[in-house]
Amino acid sequence: MKVCTVGLGYIGLPTAAMLASRGHEVIGLDVNQAVVDAVNKGQAHFQEPDLQMLLSASVDTGRLRATTTPEPAEFFLIAVPTPMVDEGPDMSFVEAAARTIAPVLEKGNVVILESTSPVGSTERLAQIFAEERPDLTFPRYRDEDRPADVALCHCPERILPGQMLRELVSNDRIIGGLTLDCANKAAALYQTFVMGTCYVTDSRVAELCKLSENAYRDVNIAFANELSIICDKLGTDIWQVRELANQHPRVNILMPGAGVGGHCIAVDPWFIVSSAPEEARLIRTARVVNDDKPHRVVARIRALADRFKVPTIGCYGITYKPDVDDVRESPALEIVEEVARIEGAQVLVVEPNLSELPTSLATHDNVRLVSSDEAREAADIVTFLVGHRQFRRLEGDSYLSKAVVDTTGMFSTRKAKAVERN
Repeated sequence: MKVCTVGLGYIGLPTAAMLASRGHEVIGLDVNQAVVDAVNKGQAHFQEPDLQMLLSASVDTGRLRATTTPEPAEFFLIAVPTPMVDEGPDMSFVEAAARTIAPVLEKGNVVILESTSPVGSTERLAQIFAEERPDLTFPRYRDEDRPADVALCHCPERILPGQMLRELVSNDRIIGGLTLDCANKAAALYQTFVMGTCYVTDSRVAELCKLSENAYRDVNIAFANELSIICDKLGTDIWQVRELANQHPRVNILMPGAGVGGHCIAVDPWFIVSSAPEEARLIRTARVVNDDKPHRVVARIRALADRFKVPTIGCYGITYKPDVDDVRESPALEIVEEVARIEGAQVLVVEPNLSELPTSLATHDNVRLVSSDEAREAADIVTFLVGHRQFRRLEGDSYLSKAVVDTTGMFSTRKAKAVERN
């Protein structure tokens, strides 16, 4: 099959490489010439285990090439950003992608929206295509009797950074068509590389499923984060409370942390809130709790910094989650940005997944990227913000002389003891 992936970012590039590895002819379409040039050289522009190897092989075999100019294909997969702005979900990238590929659409094509989107977005695509291509017919939502030249679907991505290629293959997929016929046509493509189950449904169900998955995670993380705040107020150890509460067979409190980051969990629940603001009370509250957590951590660090005339603060981790180089919506990065503004503070950042500081930190003269050993030796205050695997190998005893703020639980020494039977 000839497939065009529209957008070569965190979702589009791994998907393009995976499709090419399954023998499809893949065209990667992107507006960024630097990304296109890198892909055509077989070079991944972000870190992901095994992606470089898969991409190089796909380009070397001629199965994958990138371009800034749209051209005909059988399948079009749209995987472009859908950020949240003050006015609500920003669908401008999706709409621009639709208008870009509209001139090359042909009868029999299948267009699949993978970008996380508000309910009704696939129907909006049909409207755009109808405006741009009045010579073609497009499906209406659940109108099985209306003939259509082009099939439209929503198949939300479900992959986790750090495990993208494995999960592209192993995870179940939800394929929501404007009609059942649309969904079945898209399923034919996914079944060429997905080993999990492909479920076909309608587009609105698929759109809300993805948003619900991330909102569910956000609500449960918010409970853990709120509980950690309560424990701080009551002088109780959150890690022991969590450990013992989870001994109950029907309780599974998640790990609290510095907040919630990434482009999915920290953003997608707002899509639901924007669609049903009066009804999404719990989902909104969870977002507020998780967005507030970084400010709570900064307050603890500031309180410790007040004990020192010129505090040196070691910050371990600034990515949005462990073992990735992605800083999008990172609460750890937000915390360090605030810590860098503490008067007189010297900030030592330890981040094994980055070779240089993000621009937001690099502009501060008092912030440096250092090794964990240098931070341990020089810091008065040590803050563990992200649970990278490299940090798990650190000796907790070597930090006993420091003022420590640990949002990861890696250095919790208080463990409950089970009473042995007589």
